[in-house]
Amino acid sequence: MPDVHNPPAASSENAPRPARNRVDVAVIGAGQAGLAIGYFLARQGRRFTILEAGEGVGTAWRERWESLVLFTPRRYDALPGLAFPGDPNSYPNGGEVIAYLEQYAETFELPIEFNSPVRSLTRSDDNFVIELLDRRIEADQVVVATGPFQAPNMPPLAGQLVPEVFQTHSAGYRRPGDVPKGQVVVVGGGNTGFQIAKELSATNTVKLALGSRQTPLPQRLLGRDLFWWLTKIGLLKKTVESRIGQRLRHRDTLIGSSARELRRRYGVEVKPRVVGASERTLSFADGSHTEVDAVIWATGYRPDHSWIEAAPTDSDGSVRHRRGVTDVPGLYFLGLSWQHTRGSALLGWVKDDAEFIAEQVAAQAKNGVPAGTETAERSGPLPTTGHQRGN
Repeated sequence: MPDVHNPPAASSENAPRPARNRVDVAVIGAGQAGLAIGYFLARQGRRFTILEAGEGVGTAWRERWESLVLFTPRRYDALPGLAFPGDPNSYPNGGEVIAYLEQYAETFELPIEFNSPVRSLTRSDDNFVIELLDRRIEADQVVVATGPFQAPNMPPLAGQLVPEVFQTHSAGYRRPGDVPKGQVVVVGGGNTGFQIAKELSATNTVKLALGSRQTPLPQRLLGRDLFWWLTKIGLLKKTVESRIGQRLRHRDTLIGSSARELRRRYGVEVKPRVVGASERTLSFADGSHTEVDAVIWATGYRPDHSWIEAAPTDSDGSVRHRRGVTDVPGLYFLGLSWQHTRGSALLGWVKDDAEFIAEQVAAQAKNGVPAGTETAERSGPLPTTGHQRGN
């Protein structure tokens, strides 16, 4: 979720101005992306701060369901400079990820300011101004590392069901005990939808509505984890500008799950897209209907950069950039899905983009011109990245 919130209205034109602090670089967000860029900025000796709205690191991980297990083994889950503890071939749960991020911040003594939600980010002369609740910070450069989990995407259909039907976005789902017994429909066929449907099948009658056809991949193949193969053949290094990257960036790959497995092993009925809602009834694209007691909307997230003045975004809210470098000098984004490769938003691969952005920060500080700017201008308009769910 973003580390920002809408600013309250000013109570008086004569209200005292908040105290100012000055840093070389301000990083917004203390998730995996913010911590990774912090590692490289510290190595450069930059005077920087990491602003986090929550009480601890990894806020997005703390807001996921309790039984979450990553589909990448520990050997592929490390940030730069610190191995992920435990059996490298096993799969960590969400709590272990949080513990690792906490250990990471402590190990490298990263300068994180918790409980510091950002109200606004503006450009003023030759620097950026970041407004917090009680003060403002001025920075020569800013890295927005709020990641892909920003505003939960609730479809308008949700408002057509009666209040008696329990509804929550997957961002608000924690455990089966919070969901009333009866007929549950999980809407959304990504990895999140499949995992939640499996878990709820032990306590409820569950249907899973798939909005699009998925490409299921096995967790293990010929005795090796899927990500061993993806790394071996170089698929995770394919860039968003490559031919294969252009095809894959709009597909939500299903890892370790399939509709067949869901039906046979868990007894979950798989339905097509939800096309209508009324009272207690959902309608599907095949013309069928079902009455529901609860709906889990695993329908992804939408970007929200409304707190950035003159944000370099398109009409759909997606950021215009080239590998996180925007056309606003000194403003960068990090941790976006397909920012540069399939791994850009994944825990163990964000370090590649973080190191790249740190190099741009160093070049901007030295010369006033980000490295690669001229190349980007010659290559045409800055591309946008789709907003998809990462690991």
